[in-house]
Amino acid sequence: MNLWLIDAFTDTPFAGNPAGVCLLDEEKPDAWMQSVAREMNQAETAFLLKRDDGFGLRWFTPTVEVDLCGHATLASAHFLWSAKKLKARESAVFHTRSGVLKARREKDWIFLDFPATPAEPCEPPPYLLAAFNALSAPVFRSRFDYMIVLEKAAAVRALKVDPRLLREIETRGVIITAPSDEPGVDFISRFFAPAAGVDEDPVTGSAHCALAPYWAGRLGRNALVGFQASPRGGVVRVEVQGDRVQLGGKAVTVVKGTLEV
Repeated sequence: MNLWLIDAFTDTPFAGNPAGVCLLDEEKPDAWMQSVAREMNQAETAFLLKRDDGFGLRWFTPTVEVDLCGHATLASAHFLWSAKKLKARESAVFHTRSGVLKARREKDWIFLDFPATPAEPCEPPPYLLAAFNALSAPVFRSRFDYMIVLEKAAAVRALKVDPRLLREIETRGVIITAPSDEPGVDFISRFFAPAAGVDEDPVTGSAHCALAPYWAGRLGRNALVGFQASPRGGVVRVEVQGDRVQLGGKAVTVVKGTLEV
């Protein structure tokens, strides 16, 4: 079976967020897919299975299956076009635990149609702010994650995080965000998910389903550019369209392999 390693939300090898993409030849047990994901040891490994109306798509971290993942979906779409499993102008249709997701290609950009997950103000759970040394920052909660909003981009970049405290918080992950201080970028963010086996995720597409509605409301524009300021870094173009968010990014293949069964 094809098993590729693709860097998503970048056009530069060894940047963005790497994802494994495996095209299955038949249904496989959950435990088997989890073992492959653990072997790949990436933030996410995506598993595709051809259907009459598109592709089944599931995402696994090294430790758990997740309900929504942006960068591994973008990598999966890139794989399908690169491996000629889809025609150049054909859209990708994915059947997932978060419903039907679609991807389309515009030159070297891939755009994902994802559900918006707006974040609402909330009281922080124990340990959350202490884990980031951000004792007075506003806290929000989306369907999947907590979100902490800081005043300065430099503070986001300089964060030192205690993953032991974060593992005590019942959530997929924590988004840290602030207004950008770079031209051409509207906001920056980082994402931490130690409870899901990922201390810091390089570029998190699904987190932008919460970031996009927040920053669109705050900045008064629906089309924005985000930069995830991890050591690898990556650019995500977003556009809020009602209860959906369009996520735009690039991808590059770094490994083409065969999974021996």
